[in-house]
Amino acid sequence: MSDTQYPYWKSKDLKPEPKVSVIGEDVIFENNVDDIDLEVVEAKLTKARTQLILDKPFLGNLVLRLPLKAAGSWCKTSATDAKSFYYSPSFIDKLNNQQTKFVLIHEALHCALTHFARRGNRDKHKWDLACDFAINPLLVKEGFRPPLDVPIFSKYESMIAEEIYPMIDDSIDTEPMDQHLYDDDPKNDADESDGGMKEDSLEGEKDNDKGKSPKNKPSPGQANAESLAEKPAPLTPDEMQELSSKWQKNLASSAQLAQQAGKLDGEFAKLIDFFLQPQLSWQSLLAQYMSSLARDDFSYARPSRRSGDAILPSLRSSQIDITVAIDTSGSISQNEIDEFVSEINAIKSNMRASITLIACDEKVNPNLIWRFEAWDELSFPASLGGGKGTNFNPVFDYLEQQDSPSSVLIYFTDAKGKFPEFEPNYPVMWLVKGKEPIPWGSRIQLN
Repeated sequence: MSDTQYPYWKSKDLKPEPKVSVIGEDVIFENNVDDIDLEVVEAKLTKARTQLILDKPFLGNLVLRLPLKAAGSWCKTSATDAKSFYYSPSFIDKLNNQQTKFVLIHEALHCALTHFARRGNRDKHKWDLACDFAINPLLVKEGFRPPLDVPIFSKYESMIAEEIYPMIDDSIDTEPMDQHLYDDDPKNDADESDGGMKEDSLEGEKDNDKGKSPKNKPSPGQANAESLAEKPAPLTPDEMQELSSKWQKNLASSAQLAQQAGKLDGEFAKLIDFFLQPQLSWQSLLAQYMSSLARDDFSYARPSRRSGDAILPSLRSSQIDITVAIDTSGSISQNEIDEFVSEINAIKSNMRASITLIACDEKVNPNLIWRFEAWDELSFPASLGGGKGTNFNPVFDYLEQQDSPSSVLIYFTDAKGKFPEFEPNYPVMWLVKGKEPIPWGSRIQLN
């Protein structure tokens, strides 16, 4: 991976070079916790939290919700299970004040944004990266500095993890900056190898050997195996649901305190507004929008002979004409197109709607326009071609040339293209993959 493609935040002050010892097939990182004064490390974390409360009350209140727990050798940097903040004493000991704040906020935001409850069936490694990529640019933009050579992707600014996830290459070899313990798979526990001993057991043996000699006995402030927290178990579904509700309340109360102090603005204010409003899938939003266009109404035309002398209203619905345009410039995958077409077909089956389907990149190909009547099954060819630049004008020009106007245009795109200068006289719904804005019309976030 090149630096131009994946820019990193470079920290000149911190150049960790962990010593390793190889036992069998295991590679053991020496944390050297016996040389660390736990009281000093905890004082550093407490000081950073106090400063956050005063300077950034929204973030400080979130950080305070996580009890501090010094972790054993299983924790290389920092970690959270949505209940506590776990840290490697030797890792925190090397950080400066700004870097310490970054780590504290990073773990707190994983919890406040309920990343632990939103993964679903997504790949864990990619999801963990997406969560980190959503948080890190936000913190850097707010003036915080990461502790390591942490990947900072500016293209993911203002995006949430669900939007970032499909944009991450499956072959990416980057690792998360911390450990997300809330949905760890015990079968894949990194602390245990197939043919060797547990790392904690090895460290325990070292501690026991040191304990045999009085001169190696740690002082009360120093770390030892007994004073360090063990790795917590993954959350159960019930715990996830309970903690999700708890952290939403924490997010709301922390935002309220910050607003009262007049210290809530910028990206965090936008983030709070987004996460505190009811979240609906794009499928639900699209269905609601389409249903509003096909409202049934009462009609007094053609009264039934069975009604006698009285003219009674009957419930009737007129057919609507929907135009669906799909951006085939190459940024939308075939799987996403298939899911989108399937959703349109499901909505169409519940209303009287004819659909004109148009594939477009920088121009409209007459061979890539399909018409489906209300009774037709919506289908799509296996390949759409395209792959060139994006220009939205050809679709609008095509509709202007038709004899009858479209009831609505639904455009499936990443919104990275040339828009018409003027808004048409029919409603336009943009289903957008990514973070790009639209100049007019209604926008539904696809991811």
